[in-house]
Amino acid sequence: MPLTDTQVKNAKPSRRPPRRRKGARNEDSKKSVAPEQGASKSPQCATEDQTQPENQPKSYKLYDGENLYIEIFLNGSKIWRFRYKFPKANTISLGKYPKVSLAKAREERDKCLEQLAKGIDPSLHRKVMKGVQTGQSEDSFEAIAREWLKKFIDSKAEKHCKRVYARFENNIFPWLGKRPIREIDSQEVLAVIQRIEQRGAGVTAHRALGGCSQVFRYGVATGRCASDPCRDLRGALKPVKESHFAAVTEPEDLVGILRAIDGYKGTFPVQCALRLAPLLFVRPIELRTAKWADINLESAEWCMKIAKEDKDRQTRSDIDEYLIIPLSIQAVEILRTLHRFTGNSKYLFRCLRTKDRPMSENTVLAALRRLGIPKEEMCGHGFRATARTILREKLHIETEYIEHELGHLVIDPNGRAYNRATFLPERRLMMQYWADYLDRLNSGEDIPSPKPIPLTDVRMIQVAGYRN
Repeated sequence: MPLTDTQVKNAKPSRRPPRRRKGARNEDSKKSVAPEQGASKSPQCATEDQTQPENQPKSYKLYDGENLYIEIFLNGSKIWRFRYKFPKANTISLGKYPKVSLAKAREERDKCLEQLAKGIDPSLHRKVMKGVQTGQSEDSFEAIAREWLKKFIDSKAEKHCKRVYARFENNIFPWLGKRPIREIDSQEVLAVIQRIEQRGAGVTAHRALGGCSQVFRYGVATGRCASDPCRDLRGALKPVKESHFAAVTEPEDLVGILRAIDGYKGTFPVQCALRLAPLLFVRPIELRTAKWADINLESAEWCMKIAKEDKDRQTRSDIDEYLIIPLSIQAVEILRTLHRFTGNSKYLFRCLRTKDRPMSENTVLAALRRLGIPKEEMCGHGFRATARTILREKLHIETEYIEHELGHLVIDPNGRAYNRATFLPERRLMMQYWADYLDRLNSGEDIPSPKPIPLTDVRMIQVAGYRN
């Protein structure tokens, strides 16, 4: 039976309910607890004999329900407690009566039950919350983490820096930031990481755990903590299925997308962006931020700055942050027509409101959706995967040429990165061959699987309209 406020208020150390003997029948137990003088008392408030045994327990419990009970001590204090398993049996205190009433104790019990349903240990959760208000500023987890971020992350690309900082500030620092790093154990870290996992952000949870591990290892190296508690959490999180950008990899599927792009009825610059995306297969940010100053229509070249730059590589002389992209005849024709519309602005694809900004990053993606192309089939970044797959598996083009054209960092056997202008004649021919292949696909021609084509014949390059 649930407790009432009157029962909790009248519970006294001298009114301990009698303990039921093992194996005793209900009738015998009722007779044994009945008062001799006929006083009608409830079993919960029955008074024991004045002669108490010497080994009398120091407290007794009154149960309310769902493992909530109040413990009455001989000194008159009353403590609310909640008993649970996670995975072992444990008990957590919910406060002292009358400061914590019966209704308030039930609310705290319900909160604990919600945490257990989410896979959170209520006791450990309380420990983490209390730890937020303690700790030394110089040796706190947040201070050491920010020191690590400044030393190892600030040199990375700006977009990557924002993501890493936001991951710590939103998911880690509110719980572990002010805790002394040497006092944090693996269970505290797991409780914080599981909060991220419970909301469905599995990838963020794995990356946050990896980031915390790097901070702890930095703390070990600088003498601020003894070990990395994250190393004991391997396998504690659910594995996340790796996902890639949506892209078609078969010529038959690419035909439908090319024909849908030809039927686009939106603004002309967006139509040009859609038509150039499969021809150039650059990153979406590189396409939408392309500048007329970097494009030479006479030599059919686009000297593009690599979007995935790294600040700590700017001083290295063996890496060129610019990539020369040869333009096919079809791409040059599209750009010449586009120049009539946006040639007086800085960007090829300018914002509709101002000439000083490029179009939104979602413009091309929204156009694909309006064409009826679902997100599971193709995205703006997917044209790169499509070109890379078909060029290698269907057209048998050398991988080195494709990787250079994609702007990937290619290392030679001596450990030096190739210059971005390497294989330029071969890549010229490859881009023209790819553009012609897309035209034949779009026209519905039956294209047999070609034999490997050596992209080294200077005469073929000249026929394509290019000269070195």
